[in-house]
Amino acid sequence: MAATIRNFDVLLSPHITEKATNLSELNKVVFKVALDSSKDEVASAVEAIYNVKVTKVNTIVTKGKTKRFKGIKGRRSDVKKAIVTLAEGQSIDITTGL
Repeated sequence: MAATIRNFDVLLSPHITEKATNLSELNKVVFKVALDSSKDEVASAVEAIYNVKVTKVNTIVTKGKTKRFKGIKGRRSDVKKAIVTLAEGQSIDITTGL
């Protein structure tokens, strides 16, 4: 599968946290994805860009909080994350570039 422009618009960045690092031992990778993307789009984007087989995709939408900074009200953006489970024996090294 060839990587299209939409694939790069779906996957925004890898999400690197302590919990995401622990998930990598279970063949799972966490990405920040576009809010309007579906699970099928995320799976096809990961397969096209990284040349791996995806078995499952779970998504989480974290709603943005309202915060104050020097008395001015602001709002953080909503963030959608996708936990991508890879096929047995496959892995993605997200610490290096493409």
